[in-house]
Amino acid sequence: MFKKYFGDMGFWRVALKLAFPVAMQNLLTSSFILVDTIMVGQLGDLSLSAVGMAGQFGWFLNMITFGMCSGAAVFISQYWGAKDTAGIRRTYGIAVVSVCLISALFFGIGLLFPEGVVRIFNREPDVVEAGAAYLRIACWSYLATGVNMVFCIVLRSTENVKLPMYVSLVTTVLNAFMDYGLIFGAFGLPEMGIQGAALATVISAWAGPVLILAVSAIQHNMLISPIKELFGFNKRSIAKYYAKATPVIINETLWGLGTLLFSVIFANLGYQYYAAVTIFRTFDNIAFVFFIGLCNASSIMVGKNVGAGNIKRAVEDSRRFVLFVFLFSVFMGVLIIVFRCQLASVFNLSGSITPDTLKLTASLLLVYGIELPMRNLPYILIVGIFRPGGDTRIGMKLDLLSLWLCSVPLTTLAAFVFKLPFIAVFAIMYAAEDYLKVILCVKYYFTYNWLRPVTEQGVKGLEEFYESRRKKLADQ
Repeated sequence: MFKKYFGDMGFWRVALKLAFPVAMQNLLTSSFILVDTIMVGQLGDLSLSAVGMAGQFGWFLNMITFGMCSGAAVFISQYWGAKDTAGIRRTYGIAVVSVCLISALFFGIGLLFPEGVVRIFNREPDVVEAGAAYLRIACWSYLATGVNMVFCIVLRSTENVKLPMYVSLVTTVLNAFMDYGLIFGAFGLPEMGIQGAALATVISAWAGPVLILAVSAIQHNMLISPIKELFGFNKRSIAKYYAKATPVIINETLWGLGTLLFSVIFANLGYQYYAAVTIFRTFDNIAFVFFIGLCNASSIMVGKNVGAGNIKRAVEDSRRFVLFVFLFSVFMGVLIIVFRCQLASVFNLSGSITPDTLKLTASLLLVYGIELPMRNLPYILIVGIFRPGGDTRIGMKLDLLSLWLCSVPLTTLAAFVFKLPFIAVFAIMYAAEDYLKVILCVKYYFTYNWLRPVTEQGVKGLEEFYESRRKKLADQ
């Protein structure tokens, strides 16, 4: 069994070549957030909590944007396998326009109504004032972040994974420099506190797409496309894109909205609790980068093979990814459980975080370590296999069932009706969603109904795949 799943060196060469740069890019992006959290944490629990709440608004936008980009990736990865350059450019153009429109909407809300946004999470005057001050500036980064996500999806889906990684390295270093300078008044820069952290985020965010475009102009990669081809899409192209993308957008929006609702629940239980949640989520972003890399590699390899009609290979690769992600999640979960206290203490370099907050953070990491395998299996199946395989609807259905019909109501009851301890509320949030979703995802995977090509080669290959399976079953 080990040789069957892990003995294909050709598979691992391609998978690691694709996964490593993406994992490193996301590690750098998470380090971007880590630097913010550590530096703002030196201003105290209240500032850390306020920035965490304000940041959730931008995070929710990122989830919607990710849905749009994931929908685009379904087409781009399969078009890449079919060598359909015109289709890639057309999809790229639709994604850019879509992301710009939604980013503009969130920018307007964040700029004009920052206090209202923060009050969704917490109504304490000091928290609202601090969070609004941060959001009023940070919202200027939304458009840059969205466009940069589209650029990265196009590059990754066409197997150009190194450029986003190198650009993330530059923007992370820039963010750390600007963060320290603008928060504390170092390097001759003004001391701006929370507002300085927001301004550093804006500057670093805009540096990303500018650098990617500059280097792309030199490389002449897929991002530098003729305007006529990029925006030459018609109503039929838009309808085809959104037929696949809309379920993904709804899926990510529903999941993001559910997570946002959990943030509201946690924040209303006390800003001290939310400070621990902010620290935990920063660590979660870092731990998750390895799985993002693997998921991205799976998405490219599965999507490319499905688009090219190599269905059997797509299925074999998907099985390897599922098994490896599960085993790696168990390994990571054990490490997190063993070193949870040391991990929590990293965020208290200045001694401004209270002992109770650090203790609670360690408890959250314990729950997270236990849940990690169950958390990551649905992720690799839905995002790394079902979507690139062409099925963008199943994730939406599973999130509606497991998140909205189970986890959200049970967490709400635990927090406000039964008034359980905070750590119990947090554990219920995870368990109520994950275990049901794992069972449903694994069961659906073995139906192979997620194989839904969007290319002619893929459709032909799928017919041959099913015919081969019918013959195999008949021989048995």
